[in-house]
Amino acid sequence: MAALAALAALTTGCRNDTAPAWGYPELGTTLKSLARGLDEDCDEQAPESCVAGLERLGVLAERAFAEVLDHKLLDGACVRAMNDLDGARELRVAAAGEARARHDPHYLPFRHAVRAERFAYRRLLAELESLRTAPPPGDGTQPV
Repeated sequence: MAALAALAALTTGCRNDTAPAWGYPELGTTLKSLARGLDEDCDEQAPESCVAGLERLGVLAERAFAEVLDHKLLDGACVRAMNDLDGARELRVAAAGEARARHDPHYLPFRHAVRAERFAYRRLLAELESLRTAPPPGDGTQPV
C-alpha cells in the first residue's frame, strides 16, 4: 500500500496547492458590495447627496484592486479603468469645489462629474468581475 502511495506521489509531482480557489471568493464579496453601493439611489440632480456614497465606493474599489494585485490578476484593461476612475474622481472634487464657490449645489458640471464617476465605477466593476470569473491559466495545479 505504501508503494502505491509513493508511486501516485511520483506520478503527480509537486503541485502548486497554494493557488487561490478559482472564483476568488474574497474578491467576489468585495465586488458584490461595490455593486450594491452603485445600485443605491443617488439623486444626480442633487449631486451633493451622492458624495458620501462615492467616497465609500472608493474604499471598496481600492480594496478590490488590492485583492486583484494579491492574486496577480491585473491586466491592462483593469489598470485603464482604475486610471479613468482616478481622473473622474479628480474632476468631481474640482467641480464640487467650484459648486461650493458658486453656492450652487445643482451646478451642471458637478452633476456631470458625479455621473461620470459613477460610470467609471461601473466600468471598473465590470473589468474586475471579468478578471475574477476568467478561468485561471491551466487548472491552478501546475507542477512547480
